[in-house]
Amino acid sequence: MKASPVLAMLALLFLGVWLVSKSASNLGGVALRNGARVHEVQVGWWHGALETAIDAAGEPSYRLIFDGHASSVLSAAELRNMFGPAIQHATAGNPRGLFKVLNITSWAGIAWVTVGFLGQVCFSGRMFLQWLVSERKQASIVTSSFWWFSLAGGLMLFCYFVWRRDLVGVLGQSSGIVIYARNIQLIRLQRRAARLAAA
Repeated sequence: MKASPVLAMLALLFLGVWLVSKSASNLGGVALRNGARVHEVQVGWWHGALETAIDAAGEPSYRLIFDGHASSVLSAAELRNMFGPAIQHATAGNPRGLFKVLNITSWAGIAWVTVGFLGQVCFSGRMFLQWLVSERKQASIVTSSFWWFSLAGGLMLFCYFVWRRDLVGVLGQSSGIVIYARNIQLIRLQRRAARLAAA
């Protein structure tokens, strides 16, 4: 067995762990205001916190905390202007509808859930395709498309799990991606050798 696939597996594993830990919500020593509550938030790849407190006038006020730095105090209107009405679901702590079902806090989360869903479709599709080909040939057959579906699904799920900060998912996909890519490479080498032998 070659060392390069094992090294690639380890590199992808460390990359995934680094991305998950780098994106983890961290107050970084920011002192919270008296009586403040903290909600976890995600903006794109960045994870942070939204501090909610009641100001002297009895109105809710907010601060965004990313990478150990807090924003200036924001009113509810300023926060809505920055993030749209979806932020109300996050600050209320009680998401509704699609946000609750998908466990997201913004419309951008739908794109990431779609990536994860498509990755899972690729994984299911590869097994369905392999089953159809095997039934047609009446023998267990693993086609190159099986490995391509596996690679596409693995890459999409890896990205999705990094976004979700799901270390278990990242660890599960890290080794698989390299194995799928290596099998595709081996199939190409085998086909090239067969062409050269035929020539």
